Amino acid sequence: MSAHLPDAAPANWVDRRAPVRLRPWLKLGRFDRPAGIWLLMLPGWQGVALAAAMGGGWPDPVLLAKVFAGAALMRAAGCAYNDIVDRDIDAKVARTAARPVASGQISVRQAWGFTVGCSLLALLILLTLPPLAIALGAGSLALVAAYPFMKRITWWPQAWLGLTFNWGALLGFAAATGRIETPALLLYAGGVFWTLGYDTIYAIQDLEDDALAGVKSSARRLGASAPSAVAGFYAVSFALTLAAAWTAALSPWFLIPALIAAAHLAWQAARVRVNDPRGALRLFKSNSLTGLIVFAAFVAGR
Repeated sequence: MSAHLPDAAPANWVDRRAPVRLRPWLKLGRFDRPAGIWLLMLPGWQGVALAAAMGGGWPDPVLLAKVFAGAALMRAAGCAYNDIVDRDIDAKVARTAARPVASGQISVRQAWGFTVGCSLLALLILLTLPPLAIALGAGSLALVAAYPFMKRITWWPQAWLGLTFNWGALLGFAAATGRIETPALLLYAGGVFWTLGYDTIYAIQDLEDDALAGVKSSARRLGASAPSAVAGFYAVSFALTLAAAWTAALSPWFLIPALIAAAHLAWQAARVRVNDPRGALRLFKSNSLTGLIVFAAFVAGR
């Protein structure tokens, strides 16, 4: 039977309602932990909303649905690929030892099949978008493919995750407009620093196990200064997001939800503790709300 994973909510729908035979597959795609889907999807939604606001319109709901479906599929594919590459490391880390590939519930060959299947379904969605968006989607594969190896070669794999997870900001903007402009690039840069902050918080959970396994992370590199560094990353992220709104000539209504998002980021940074892994997980998950508020800010700024 598929074991409950430590970073999934105890009452998650996979463990409560999904058929037993499907549970390892759903856990392979992290469908028991939807926070990652939101964090991959929301930069895309923000890019769509930013493009719409620049034209004085509302985000296209059909395009938002495509971004959501594509993000869910590519997150599942990326997680399966990550588990294939990291299966030996995962087996040594308490939080990840029960993952389907590391624990032997799903074979490497089966996991590859899952990865390819999800990727092909995402490709079908991508092909309905403008040419530039298709090219950006294809280009993201290089970032996805390299990510699992970053923890072996750099102390800053969280920065690479930022480059990868926020690619949707460019893709969403291009899907809505057929081009890339300065506001989209600033939004992307702001997203990279946002991810660098929240994934440093996430990495606090594995400080001891990562040290034993020889895995590098920004949390290990920063040590006791991680909380102040997270505050700095978030400050840069907010400044770049403001710059994106300013260069897009959005209305002042953008500022009200944007300041709420800033307050939420400040609240997170003030509560980061390197000796509190459970608290780190809660703070990490709260970033879905942050991203949603920023999306609302762009909608309000039309």
